[in-house]
Amino acid sequence: MSGAGRVGLVAGAVADWVVGDPHRWHPVAGFGSVAAALERRCWRPSRSAGVAYATVLVGGAGVAVAVADRRLVRRPVARMLLTGLVTWSALGGRSLAEAGRRLAGAVRNGDLEAARTLAPTLVGRDPEGLDGPELCRAALESVAENTADAVVGPLLWGVVAGPAGVAAYRAANTLDAMVGHHSVRYERFGWAAARLDDLLTWPAARLGAGLACVLAPLVGGGVGRAWRTLLRDGGAHPSPNAGRMEAAFAGALGVRLGGTNRYGDRVEQRPTLGDGAAPGPDEVDRAVRLSVLVGSAAAALLVLVGRR
Repeated sequence: MSGAGRVGLVAGAVADWVVGDPHRWHPVAGFGSVAAALERRCWRPSRSAGVAYATVLVGGAGVAVAVADRRLVRRPVARMLLTGLVTWSALGGRSLAEAGRRLAGAVRNGDLEAARTLAPTLVGRDPEGLDGPELCRAALESVAENTADAVVGPLLWGVVAGPAGVAAYRAANTLDAMVGHHSVRYERFGWAAARLDDLLTWPAARLGAGLACVLAPLVGGGVGRAWRTLLRDGGAHPSPNAGRMEAAFAGALGVRLGGTNRYGDRVEQRPTLGDGAAPGPDEVDRAVRLSVLVGSAAAALLVLVGRR
């Protein structure tokens, strides 16, 4: 990775933590609008249609940024700014942390209605009827999973493939959130988007889970317990990536995750991860701190590796 690329990647990460997501004209929101419009035109209950849909959108995002980056090869400052802007728009660490803290605070104050209102900013499951511990479990699981999706993943692919890698990864992750569901409409059409996101997030989830184990003592946990939980429970989850992150966080924080998740009319039974008690607001706050530590360590490590 070039020097300008490394500086741009770090600048984008710093901008995410200092400023947070853009409040207007967010590129990811714009991409989502384009993806939704294209889906309305090309949706079919077939995997081949979904493959074409994902290829056009993810490939288009990556190629567009790659062309812009290539044109700036002789202008290092402009190239650095491009990398910084793309990275900033792709990361979501500050938003993730703020959403987790707000939900934990609402539960701590006994305002479960407010916590249920906040839950959709973190999770896709139905928050109606969830009590305090279940709301905290949902928040903690989301913080763990999205540490890979919204923090480590964009940084890793930025080091591997520059700003085009960041854009392509974020596009794939966004499509997975939009159409990668087990539902009548998306079971076949969303298959390609879901599998592509699984593939691209695979290394980020393993890196993030490993860092969560190593950093466990900084949030009052133990390295050994975190590793044992990751190795024992990480593969039990239906997601090859979320399971690793959730198991690592469960072991690092000494809590028990998993249980019944309701998504509208669909109910999923998730395996138990970890040996501790059900999480509460304090554990959600600790998970947020661990997420911040993992993101910071990943940025430092990846930029260091990118210099070689």
